[in-house]
Amino acid sequence: MITLAVVQFTPEHNTLDANLASIESAIRTIDAHIIVLPELATTGYFYREPAELDGLAMTSADERLQHLLRVASEHQRVVVFGFAERDGSKLFNSAMVGGYGTAQAVYRKTHLFYREKDVFQPGDSGFFVTPIPHLDCNLGTMICYDWRFPESARTLALRGADVIAAPSNLVTELWPKVMPSRAAENKVYLAVANRVGTETNAGGSVEFNGMSTIYNYNGEILSRVTNDVDHYVVITAEIDPPATRKKSFNAYNDIFADRRPELYE
Repeated sequence: MITLAVVQFTPEHNTLDANLASIESAIRTIDAHIIVLPELATTGYFYREPAELDGLAMTSADERLQHLLRVASEHQRVVVFGFAERDGSKLFNSAMVGGYGTAQAVYRKTHLFYREKDVFQPGDSGFFVTPIPHLDCNLGTMICYDWRFPESARTLALRGADVIAAPSNLVTELWPKVMPSRAAENKVYLAVANRVGTETNAGGSVEFNGMSTIYNYNGEILSRVTNDVDHYVVITAEIDPPATRKKSFNAYNDIFADRRPELYE
């Protein structure tokens, strides 16, 4: 069994150093093997044009991000957190994955939501799984609105994910009803790290609805944030990644072997 933690907090809009400090503090102080933080945790969320991220977006090799991964390694933790990634002239809504015993990887959000389309490029990393050998765990990552597309979680599960980390800035009332299905239909653990608070920019605002949740592989809630008034809450759950790998549930049926993809298009 390993400990999976989700951090729900309110990143400060347009403020890099304070957010990096909050992420570092979480890594240093949360006693868990894997720690998942929200989408765009380094910058806040609501931007209207790429120029607003000047000085905030970072390359994946930025020393400040590498420092966070070193801290995670020093504390024998794996971390997943959202950041605004700059790659040449392009900006991506990305998630950093790395830490102890784990190769660094960057997932770029596939499905952009709302005004993100004015700022970011659609992600080109594709969905992939990061092995964590010392934990016997295979970790997949999707970001926020990716949940709305069953193909996101299914692709990760087909590629061997035991756990899906979902850094998020969720705003709808639908996701808590549907997200458990993503866990159950793929028999994977699912860690949703949402944020709370309201961000305002140029007269518009976005309000985030918290309820960060860890689901088991049957879609049942292992832990959920019920107090969304507090702007910093940590939840944890004990999980058993190898338990997700047997996809059969009787002598005749296997949720992956029974698939008929030739008929799905």
